[in-house]
Amino acid sequence: MSSRTNRKQKRTGNRSWGMVNVGLTILYAILALVLLFTMFNYNFLSFRFLNIIITIGLLVVLAISIFLQKTKKSPLVTTVVLVIFSLVSLVGIFGFKQMIDITNRMNQTAAFSEVEMSIVVPKESDIKDVSQLTSVQAPTKVDKNNIETLMSALKKDKKVDVKVDDVASYQEAYDNLKSGKSKAMVLSGSYASLLESVDSNYDSNLKTIYTYKIKKKNNNSAKQVDSKVFNIYISGIDTYGSISTVSRSDVNIIMTVNMNTHKILLTTTPRDAYVKIPGGGANQYDKLTHAGIYGVETSEQTLENLYGIKIDYYARINFTSFLKLIDQLGGVTVHNDQAFTSLHGKFDFPVGDIQMNSEQALGFVRERYSLDGGDNDRGKNQEKVISAIVNKLASLKSVSNFTSIVNNLQDSVQTNISLDTINALANTQLDSGSKFTVTSQAVTGTGSTGQLTSYAMPNSSLYMMKLDNSSVASASQAIKNLMEEK
Repeated sequence: MSSRTNRKQKRTGNRSWGMVNVGLTILYAILALVLLFTMFNYNFLSFRFLNIIITIGLLVVLAISIFLQKTKKSPLVTTVVLVIFSLVSLVGIFGFKQMIDITNRMNQTAAFSEVEMSIVVPKESDIKDVSQLTSVQAPTKVDKNNIETLMSALKKDKKVDVKVDDVASYQEAYDNLKSGKSKAMVLSGSYASLLESVDSNYDSNLKTIYTYKIKKKNNNSAKQVDSKVFNIYISGIDTYGSISTVSRSDVNIIMTVNMNTHKILLTTTPRDAYVKIPGGGANQYDKLTHAGIYGVETSEQTLENLYGIKIDYYARINFTSFLKLIDQLGGVTVHNDQAFTSLHGKFDFPVGDIQMNSEQALGFVRERYSLDGGDNDRGKNQEKVISAIVNKLASLKSVSNFTSIVNNLQDSVQTNISLDTINALANTQLDSGSKFTVTSQAVTGTGSTGQLTSYAMPNSSLYMMKLDNSSVASASQAIKNLMEEK
């Protein structure tokens, strides 16, 4: 009786265990299917047949678990295997999702731009509310759409109708405000840095009584170019707040990438270069950094026109936070051509090879006043640091390192490079294991102060650089030559 009872209990236990394993098999199959679909759909791990190996491995585990269940052998082993590989699949899905979410966030910020529009009065003014105003000064010809949007919002929010007196520029409105010729002005956040360049105390002279944030949809959303040769515009900003905030571009580099030859060419254009700016710049001459106040696409078009090339992607980078990547890479080494002490951080940089952390690198790329060639030499130093970063990134052998890098960049980079393209580049690099050869060039010119007129700041005596035509032509040809290499 006892023996029969034990056999019955054993059969019942085996059936229960079998049901558990059936459930685990179904769960594992679902997780494995989701993992494989995501991996192939987004082109993850498509190097050295790793995606094929993973697929075969997952199918083998599924086949073994089914075989063990049919033969009713080793139910405990089956359970352990299914639990382990279900967890592995779950971790893989989570990792892929994290990469997708990170890239989507960087792409989503590229889909729109933000401009903060304000109405300001002198700091000592008794005016505390827009209802006390009858008029404001604003450059309606220069920034018509944003000003009209602001005034419409003001009328809707505050139920006040304020007259707009037109002036030539934001600088003229600011000068009139300081001199007492006007009581209030409209100020665009994207132009604020321009005022700061001529009056470092401008912010402390003003009081904001109304603010409205304008969000615009951009035309340069995430895209994929079916080519192994392409140009990326790197726009470096150094500002607080959201990466989508419109602002000047202090770093302007075209990165030409040839995946076939594993070569990269960095072309720097000085921020003070005197160039024609399309779009909001009305195709008038101004310094290149001012193109950024009309949006990153305007800076991109300006450089396309200057060099006669097509720019496929852009990466807009908050340089201060981006350089923190250097610490994650263990520092970078660059060759310094001239000894100087940086204004930022007061770092001493001797001639020769120097090892830098992120703070030192920030001082290195910001400095221009201590350099013999001013902005030209600053551009070269920026190229050196970016080249060093690219070389470090190109030497990454680990997928986990790549994922960690992208994760840390998400809040400081805005780009229209699609996830498919990012994965294709990563797969190509991880598959070949070859290092990229990075070279650089910088266009040159003759700088002067007050000799050239700025469209955005016509009343200011600004330092601007008239580019040397032969230097521009040479740089343009170098870009085209690299793109044509096989």
